[in-house]
Amino acid sequence: MHTARFTLDPAFTVGEVNPRLFGSFVEHLGRCVYTGIFEPEHPTADDKGLRQDVLNLVRELGVTAVRYPGGNFVSGYKWEDSVGPAEDRPRRLDLAWHSTESNRFGLSEYIDFLRKIGPQAEPMMAVNLGTRGVAEALELQEYANHTAGTALSDLRVSHGDKDPFGIRLWCLGNEMDGPWQTGHKTAEEYGRVAAETARAMRQLDPGVELVACGSSSQSMPTFAEWEATVLKETYDLVDYISLHAYYWPEDGDLDSFLASAVDMESFIDNVVATADHVGARLKSKKRINLSFDEWNVWYLPEWEARAKTFEQDDWPEAPRLLEDNYSVLDAVVFGSLLIALLRHADRVTVACLAQLVNVIAPIMTEPGGPAWRQTTFFPFAQAARYGRGQVLDVRVDSPKHETKKYGETDLLHATAVRAEDGTVTVFAVNRSRTDALPLEVALSGLDLTRVVEHSALADADPDARNTLDDPERVALHPVDGTALRDGTLSAVLEPLSWNVIRLA
Repeated sequence: MHTARFTLDPAFTVGEVNPRLFGSFVEHLGRCVYTGIFEPEHPTADDKGLRQDVLNLVRELGVTAVRYPGGNFVSGYKWEDSVGPAEDRPRRLDLAWHSTESNRFGLSEYIDFLRKIGPQAEPMMAVNLGTRGVAEALELQEYANHTAGTALSDLRVSHGDKDPFGIRLWCLGNEMDGPWQTGHKTAEEYGRVAAETARAMRQLDPGVELVACGSSSQSMPTFAEWEATVLKETYDLVDYISLHAYYWPEDGDLDSFLASAVDMESFIDNVVATADHVGARLKSKKRINLSFDEWNVWYLPEWEARAKTFEQDDWPEAPRLLEDNYSVLDAVVFGSLLIALLRHADRVTVACLAQLVNVIAPIMTEPGGPAWRQTTFFPFAQAARYGRGQVLDVRVDSPKHETKKYGETDLLHATAVRAEDGTVTVFAVNRSRTDALPLEVALSGLDLTRVVEHSALADADPDARNTLDDPERVALHPVDGTALRDGTLSAVLEPLSWNVIRLA
């Protein structure tokens, strides 16, 4: 096979990586919360019911901002149900996931969870603009963030939380363009209520950062028109517009699936163009950034097929939903999506992997039993650890192949990040399912002399995965033969592989 090439030069950069790019998402959906992060009866549970085995894995994963409580769940969410003594909280029907919500885990428990992850973990709270509106958003903001001396802040104190939660980052609803959303709205309707809510929240605290709902996917019939209409109403009031995207193989077309990041990068570019067009029309000097606050590999058609079998009078509590078991192939696609986000770090400054535990997640648990890493855990943990600093502009000269969905695509998908200490990490995916891919990287103006490490996620069986019975079947492995000589990095990328090459 022909060699793939690119050049790295510190004079040509994309932008600084915002730590929020490595965010995640906890929704009251299936077992993400109950028997996921929260299981008071578990042998490892702390005094607040949090599973410490899961906490350890979350820390290892390196997540930063954690979006909560949804997702579709938020459009029926009553924040008042989630505060105060757990034994007094009401049980509610959740229309989004046809489940019963006990509210045993609520707002205070969420903040406690973040604090126990560590100082890098930041709350990202969504407000309900589906069945509720401005008043309820303000009440939640006051309860969470005001110091004391008002009815709602004193109520928080009486519930045992003397210190304010300090939530800076807020989502103005969720996927309001989707007909599946409780309280679905047109772009005009949503733009108006989002603007009203944003204006009021800024009156309470001018320093809040606000995310307006963008399209639920690039394939939505209202895509781009939705963003333009919403931003026309909210441009000077919000900081971000959101993007959501999930990918799965369609009709067994694995080559197109492996090229999913082509769609993700197109989606990002199109939203940037739309936002900047609105800004130009408004003659604004402000720049709207992107919050890619739901992304992942998700076998969505399987969920849709199962949802049709649900008994309408059955409202289970914390059922097993969306518990996709990821293969090596899935993890390579997942890694490519991470590369896409890094390649757009100048405008994508928030991103949330959906979700964190059990539900299309990198971490799986068994009630009363162990927790383990899915294949997707490894690319995320490496990106979160080594993808900090300046993203270098990578333009590949790569062998190509034909895909049904995206036409001719590069077999190499890559980016590189230069840390503050001058070290460089190359992230690279070989999309070929059959052939190794030689790689040469010319280093210009970089004081690098050695390869610290080349690790890869690949397997002779692309369907290999980690399970309850075999939780360590798939893991990262070292790659031999990678060398740095006379300013050129040489490596061979295994077929169907995620690669991290660290240089110093």
